[in-house]
Amino acid sequence: MSVALFEPYTLRSLTVPNRVWMAPMCQYSAETSGPNAGVPHDWHFAHYAARATGGAGLILVEATAVSPEGRISPADLGLWNDTQVRAMRRITGFLKEHGTVPGIQIGHAGRKASTKRPWHGRARPTPPRAGSPSPQPGPVRRGPPRPHRADRGTDPGDHRPVRGRGPARPGGRFRGP
Repeated sequence: MSVALFEPYTLRSLTVPNRVWMAPMCQYSAETSGPNAGVPHDWHFAHYAARATGGAGLILVEATAVSPEGRISPADLGLWNDTQVRAMRRITGFLKEHGTVPGIQIGHAGRKASTKRPWHGRARPTPPRAGSPSPQPGPVRRGPPRPHRADRGTDPGDHRPVRGRGPARPGGRFRGP
């Protein structure tokens, strides 16, 4: 049996230099509010840059929300404004310079949005003032938050797609560096 781990892998027009791929891992390390909410910062850059310089052929950036309401937690990365796009381009540019193919896990947490960071008790929903304007279930109770009807696109009977904002919207400007 031939070992193909360090051989290029081609899928349609995409060629990855090897088969050492990094899966997306939520870091919950972005600013939670203000003008830098959801913006990847130096910690994210160092995290992904270390894997690229270590030889990863493909890196999938952690779950990145298309709107502030769609974040799993207020500390998630986002892609709904130009500040976030500029910071993400810094990371993707570095990855490409070192031969790594950048990818991203785009997400919207729907009615399960707005939980705290796992190490702060994920089952408890965040208060709306913590940076997530999504609707919340009633009073906090033991166990996971009760699913609730959110805005458009997340109710089980509402099958309209959730649309991203700004650069993350369909046809938006984010295409990498």
